[in-house]
Amino acid sequence: MIVLVRNESRGAVLGDAVLVADTSATRNVGLLKHKGLNAGEGLWIVPCQSVHTFFMKFPIDLVYLDKRRLVRKVRHAVPPWRVSGCFWAHSVLELPAGCVAETETQPGDQLSIE
Repeated sequence: MIVLVRNESRGAVLGDAVLVADTSATRNVGLLKHKGLNAGEGLWIVPCQSVHTFFMKFPIDLVYLDKRRLVRKVRHAVPPWRVSGCFWAHSVLELPAGCVAETETQPGDQLSIE
């Protein structure tokens, strides 16, 4: 499934071709097979509280969301071979590096996923 992710608080689109990883198989593979992400692309991992970038070939932005899709935490340009998590998260958006800064997404922002 592909979804559109909007930051309702900022009037910005984070991605219009975001894949949903909501099964064990899709969560395990994540972005490992990708060589990069284009603008508008990403991965929404649900449920999820932490991710790793082991074996990835490019940095990504991370947006941690609670069940109401409020942003709880953001991480900018996380490089390969890192681990990141958020105890309050219910899901994580993995986006192209720079997307969070471009859209000025911050903790407390309300996102919608269509």
